[in-house]
Amino acid sequence: MSDNLTEKTKKTAELYFSGVRDEKPFDLWRAFDKGLAKDMSLFITGQMYAREKIPHKTRQLVTVSALTVLSRLDELRLHIQAALNVGCTPEEIAEVIFQTLVYGGVPAANAALKTLKSVLEERGLWEKDKAEG
Repeated sequence: MSDNLTEKTKKTAELYFSGVRDEKPFDLWRAFDKGLAKDMSLFITGQMYAREKIPHKTRQLVTVSALTVLSRLDELRLHIQAALNVGCTPEEIAEVIFQTLVYGGVPAANAALKTLKSVLEERGLWEKDKAEG
């Protein structure tokens, strides 16, 4: 295993997941199998998420979209936080969720919007007056 890959994994994990309050998948995996957790992290975070073929913001908006349509709310919560960490605005994230109405259905989008609102409230980013206006 390359030290470069390990460093890239740590750097990417810090970029995406610093300040995330929820249990990170790596911590869950590690609780069951430390070796496999490390291998998965090196691939997912160190290779997939570290790719520079598309900007990190785009990668997270795509991830939010996919998780919304699949109704994977726990993972969506994590990736909404990651999207904010890499510079996506709440408005961009909401718009991506609205776009999924056509493909994933209104219930999936509503659940995703509730998740977004919850994350924004936790971070002190929810502007009730703006949302009502």
